[in-house]
Amino acid sequence: MYRFLFSRQWLTYLGLAILFAVACVFLSRWQMSRLAETQAVIDLVNRNYNASPVPFDQVADQFKQLSSDHEWQQVSLHGTYDVADTRVVRNRPLNGQPGYEVVVPLRLDSGQAVIVDRGWLPIGNKEQGKPDSVPAPASGEVTVVVRLLPSEASLNRGAPAGQLAEINLPNYAAQLHYPILTGAYGLMASESPAAAVTPTALPMPQPDDGTHLSYALQWLAFGVLMFIGFGYAARQHARNKAIDAAAEAAEAAATAREEGLDHVEAQRAADAAAARAARFTPRKRRRPTAEEEEDAILDAQGYR
Repeated sequence: MYRFLFSRQWLTYLGLAILFAVACVFLSRWQMSRLAETQAVIDLVNRNYNASPVPFDQVADQFKQLSSDHEWQQVSLHGTYDVADTRVVRNRPLNGQPGYEVVVPLRLDSGQAVIVDRGWLPIGNKEQGKPDSVPAPASGEVTVVVRLLPSEASLNRGAPAGQLAEINLPNYAAQLHYPILTGAYGLMASESPAAAVTPTALPMPQPDDGTHLSYALQWLAFGVLMFIGFGYAARQHARNKAIDAAAEAAEAAATAREEGLDHVEAQRAADAAAARAARFTPRKRRRPTAEEEEDAILDAQGYR
């Protein structure tokens, strides 16, 4: 009955179904790898964000080249802000509101200089393309606790004087008359003494798992559904072949009777083909007659 499955056509269909299922498995595994990467970022933030600050001397190399496992680590810095070289970074939205971030060089006691992102400012109302004011940090020596972040990629975009298109530390360093460490900058967590007015502190990032797990399960479901569809198509094909065979056998039996020939074998073939076709045809339930319905009502009411 299902011998047609070994034909070249149906073997080709089966091969395509297997290839599709294999592709679905690979796509599912890719989504799971994306999920693992996202969870690694979440674990990194949770591990480093509120950890105790470490002195600059212990992680000085991270400001030269930041390793991924040190992102968001808190570091304690001591030095003096170079307010004259303050910059505002353009196109930095916060909670859906457009604005800027304020970056200032901090010249450390060791003679090195690092960049501190002091927070966020809204767009200004007085002059287009600029904040209304940029709060100055405290003068003199300060102790600043920052969280490490890597230098951003260059967008190859210009910016007005006193502004940056992105926190790309090599580009920033080219505007200064002294060297700075360009592997990482610090997002300010706190400073002492604090300035009278400070920019809005940037919130803790809230990464989530996203939809990677659901997509991975969907791809696996697609692979299974392909085989279910293949099996359904094979059953429908077998059913159609059985019905066609029954019709041909019945026609042959009728022809034999008309011609007065021995039609016993033809009738047997027709009956066998009809039996095979019946296996693929769902049986319909006979509806009760009106009399049977009336008898059932009487029985329910206790009249019979």
